Amino acid sequence: MIQAKRVLLILFMIGFVGMQAAPEVIPFDSERWEMQAAEKRIEAYQGQKSLYMKGGLALIKDSDFTNGIIEFDVAFGKERGFAGVRWRYQGGGNYEDFYLRPHQSGNPDANQYTPVFNGVSGWQLYHGQGYAKPVVYDFNQWMHVKIVVSGSQAEVYIKDMETPAVIIHELKHDIKSGKLGVGVGNFAPAYFSNFSYTAMSSPPALKGTPMQMEPPAPGTIMKWQVSNAINEASLQNKHHLTAAEKSALTWQPLESEHTGLANLARVQGISQESNTAFAKVTVFSDFDQIKRVKLGYSDRVLVYCNDRLIYGGNNTYRTRDYRYLGTIGYFDEVYLDLKKGENELWIAVSESFGGWGLQAVFEDQNGIEVR
Repeated sequence: MIQAKRVLLILFMIGFVGMQAAPEVIPFDSERWEMQAAEKRIEAYQGQKSLYMKGGLALIKDSDFTNGIIEFDVAFGKERGFAGVRWRYQGGGNYEDFYLRPHQSGNPDANQYTPVFNGVSGWQLYHGQGYAKPVVYDFNQWMHVKIVVSGSQAEVYIKDMETPAVIIHELKHDIKSGKLGVGVGNFAPAYFSNFSYTAMSSPPALKGTPMQMEPPAPGTIMKWQVSNAINEASLQNKHHLTAAEKSALTWQPLESEHTGLANLARVQGISQESNTAFAKVTVFSDFDQIKRVKLGYSDRVLVYCNDRLIYGGNNTYRTRDYRYLGTIGYFDEVYLDLKKGENELWIAVSESFGGWGLQAVFEDQNGIEVR
């Protein structure tokens, strides 16, 4: 009798887990979808009932997704476009995003994982291994996409459901439940069909091997104070910072990610009127000396040392040639005239789109301490 009860309990639990993990299919004509788009309609395409969308977002209003599997079919032409899926959508422009770039088919940036913080996408900050992978697309045909989300990691399958195309080694948002859905940029339209998701109470197993995270280089600045956002134009021809201007700012702490990247959008968003913030540290020097600091930034910087402007840089998309992406890297360096004692390093970072970030490293730390 006891053994029979145990068998029944096991069967019940298996059935419960199976029910919990069952895919939930959401037709695009369901009232559960909330859609805002420049163009959208339900129509037949390549033999499937589909959502045609351009310049918009479709979210499942009652979805509550943390871990699990997202699947859908997508189709698009060769034109420049951005079509994909969003999950753990928190509102206020905070979510995880993965999208396909049809015009980059077969190239290293054929697709993109990026977090979006406060409405600012970060593809210029997060690029290369762990964020994108070359994939050749089938144009004007249905392709199946599956995303397996597991805690702080995810895997993306495109056409091939056995081998992940992209292994996302680190999702940048905290692990929180949120809505999910699909989105399309303002360029070319895309079609979606057969959308389903499986919400799981525990993180599912992944097939790939996550990349080992390298520690930051010695001398990397790992903590900043970040000001409120201001208008970039207010710093035009601003060669010296005054005490009054500095006292008008408010500050929040921001820790760099393990790579040394400080994503300023974690603190706040931008607008046309307020697209710039200062990031500052104090450098203590044992004696008067010139010290080099290497910089990476997106999109533009003005560097002040002890209130005096010493450098300006522009890493904006397409500013150097028509193919230039403006991705962040240690491409610039500045030589600081440090005095014995306390020195203030203030860097004004301005953002247009694609990622609002800063990274800095003192490779030679002799005689200095950064706070």
